[in-house]
Amino acid sequence: MKYLLLGLGRVCFRCFLLALAGWATVAIFYSNLPDMIRPWAAGFFAIGSLFVLVGKYSRRRNRLGFLIVFALVLTWWLLMPPNNNRNWQDDLATLAWADIVGDKVTVHNIRNNDYRTDTDFIVHHYDKTFDLSKLKGVDLFLVYWGSPKIAHTMMSFNFEGQGNVCFSIETRKEKGEDYSTIKGFFRQYEVIYVVADERDLVRLRTNYRENGKGEEVYLFRLNASHEVARKVFLSYLNEVNRLKERPQWYNALTGNCTTSIRQHTMPYNPDARLDWRLIVNGYIDEMLYERNSIYTSLPFAELKQRSYINQKAQAADQNPAFSRLIRVGLLVKEMK
Repeated sequence: MKYLLLGLGRVCFRCFLLALAGWATVAIFYSNLPDMIRPWAAGFFAIGSLFVLVGKYSRRRNRLGFLIVFALVLTWWLLMPPNNNRNWQDDLATLAWADIVGDKVTVHNIRNNDYRTDTDFIVHHYDKTFDLSKLKGVDLFLVYWGSPKIAHTMMSFNFEGQGNVCFSIETRKEKGEDYSTIKGFFRQYEVIYVVADERDLVRLRTNYRENGKGEEVYLFRLNASHEVARKVFLSYLNEVNRLKERPQWYNALTGNCTTSIRQHTMPYNPDARLDWRLIVNGYIDEMLYERNSIYTSLPFAELKQRSYINQKAQAADQNPAFSRLIRVGLLVKEMK
C-alpha cells in the first residue's frame, strides 16, 4: 500500500507539472512578445517541458530546472503592464471620469452612441450632474447572447427627475480585435467601465446585436436601501476614476462583469457569501431571488417572464423616454 500511494503521488505530481507547463505555454503564446516570436517561444517551451517532465529525461534535477523556468515565466507574466494608450475601438477609446463634491456628482464622457447597426455607429458623449439625494433605484440587467448559463451583467442607477446612468464592465478592445474567452484569462485585454445612457448600452443589445434580432435582456430592480445604493454608486465612480489613472487587466474568471459587481456590493451586503452562480452567472437571478435581493412576491418563473424587456426596448428605440418605457410593468419595491 505504501508503494502504491507513493506511485500515485508521483503520478499526481507529474500531472501537476504538466498542467503548469500547459498554462505557461499558453501564457507565452498570449504575451507581449512580438507576434513573430510568440508562437516559436511557446513551442520551444512546450517541447522542452515535455522532454524534462516525460520519459527518460524526467529526473529530479530537470524537474527542478523546469520549476525555476516556470517561476521566471510566471513572474514575467505577472509584471506585464496594462496600458491606457493603445489604438482603441472608437466606442471604447474615451474613458469616463467623475467629479464628486458632497451630494453633487458630475459624470464626464457618458456614452450615448447613435447606432445604425452594432458595428456602424456615431460616437457621442455628454457630461451630466446627478444629485445623490435623488437616487431612487438600482437595477440589474442580465444579457444572454448564447448559452443560458452565461450572461453579461450591467448595473444602472436611477435618479428621480435626472434619468439613469448605466455601467457595463467590459474588455477594452483595440481596433480589429475580437473577444476570445481563452485570451480573457491571459492578460490580453484591459478592463473598461463603460458609463453610458441606457439608450446606448441596453438598446445596443436589445435592438442591434445578433444581426439586428437582439440579445435577450432581462431587467431586475434590486432591493437596496438608499444608503447602500449611494455607497455602491460611489464605489463604481471611484473605480472609474482609478482606471483612468491606473489601467487594470481584465480576467475572465476573477475580474469579469459579475465578480466586479460583487466587489462593489460586498462591503455593504450582509449576504455576500460566495456562490457557484457568481461564475455560471446566467443563474444569478435565481440566486438573488433566493436571497430576497429582488422582487419575490411572484413565482420566479413569472417574475423572469415579466422582466424580459426586448419587445419594450425595440418599441421604444430612440424615444427620449426609453428608460421609463422599458420599465413599464416592472415589479419593484420602494427604496427606503
